[in-house]
Amino acid sequence: MHERDRGGFSTRQLHAGGAPDAPLQPRPLPIYASAGFVFTDFDEAERRFGPDPGGYSYSRVGNPTIDAVERRLAALEGGVDALLLGSGQAAVGVALLSLLEAGDHLLTAPSLYEGSRSLFTENFGRLGITTSEVADPLDADAWARAIRPETRAIFVESIPNPRNDLTDLRLVADVAHAHGVPLVVDNTFATPYLLRPIEHGADIVVHSASKFLAGHGTVLGGVVVDGGTFDWAARPDRYRHLTSPLAALGGLSHVEAGGRAALAAYARASIALRLGPTPSPFNAFLIAQGIETLSLRVQRQSENALALATWLAGRTEVASVDYSGLSDSPFRGLADRYLPDGQGSVFSFTLHGGRDAARTVIDHVGLFTRMTNLGDVRSLILHPASTTHAQRSAEQLAASGIGQGLVRISVGIEDVADLIADLASAFDALPAREPSTSTGASVTADVAVAA
Repeated sequence: MHERDRGGFSTRQLHAGGAPDAPLQPRPLPIYASAGFVFTDFDEAERRFGPDPGGYSYSRVGNPTIDAVERRLAALEGGVDALLLGSGQAAVGVALLSLLEAGDHLLTAPSLYEGSRSLFTENFGRLGITTSEVADPLDADAWARAIRPETRAIFVESIPNPRNDLTDLRLVADVAHAHGVPLVVDNTFATPYLLRPIEHGADIVVHSASKFLAGHGTVLGGVVVDGGTFDWAARPDRYRHLTSPLAALGGLSHVEAGGRAALAAYARASIALRLGPTPSPFNAFLIAQGIETLSLRVQRQSENALALATWLAGRTEVASVDYSGLSDSPFRGLADRYLPDGQGSVFSFTLHGGRDAARTVIDHVGLFTRMTNLGDVRSLILHPASTTHAQRSAEQLAASGIGQGLVRISVGIEDVADLIADLASAFDALPAREPSTSTGASVTADVAVAA
């Protein structure tokens, strides 16, 4: 391990992976805005297209700026390799298409980002890949019963969208591994600052880098991190694309050539290279800039979110608050175990009055921004039932706990007193309700605001 890859999280987010070599040795990460790279002679061009290129040929294959960001992300998540892609959706697709083929089965938790769910059920379905959800994600036996002979991957979110119903990663990982199946975790909402799923049994981690990693709402990106933990050769018939010899690798398999990073090597060379979801070097640079302040932003956002959730829990207009950091949350035990440094900043609350109440509050905020992104330094607000989850039936929404009164917020780094004042002003536009008889939550919120 290089010295720059050691140290605490905040040190690594600045130094891990280093910067690509450059004649002028700039301290910030340089942007290599080039579609291709010059070959010095015939022999070098031939080497660049061989099994051990030792350099760059074309930015869809590799780029120095992108490579530096990949190394940093692998170091932060504790993986052996990472692959930066053009969006979070691309990351999910590339990761799972590196595992699945026609006839395979994907098992997921019931709480998922709707874009992922639609990708699995509709697009993967057209490719002959079936997907099903486990009945009770906190029951190990339910996971075991849902695994089929053709199951080749399990996919969960560390902090599910939008209701904060946390995943017991170790429980799912143990079941997956007992059945010879890798666990893929979307860690977008938690970020590697709050949670590193590989430390809890995950084999592959994906992110939408557009969210907290970049952090400023300016860029799209995604990442796949290979934990290097899964033994693909243990069941070679299941993952033949990784264990079969290839002429392009001199007769070696990806497992033999890539070792612990075999999955990342395959994803890079056979999926991302051919499908082409390559990020631009400029986007990679912006993501790197965001990563440098990740811990500072996420810590502040988590503190603000807890103060807001506590305040919301004491309001008569609010029927419920879905935030694992609250003392009465059914997921508080999992939060203490997996998220001791903060429970993230994206959560939902449900208003009395249903859709009309949600419309009133969303239309009357002034500081919160009405938009669909998440993880921005600015606070954002959205009504999932009419936007991100609008294609789901009433029955599906009810089963997911997404009612018409549910509002999702992504909390930024503003002064929390101003955020509370903004929501309070929006609540003033609602029909009056009886005063709350609960004072504990509001007292806590007052202390948080005063701090």
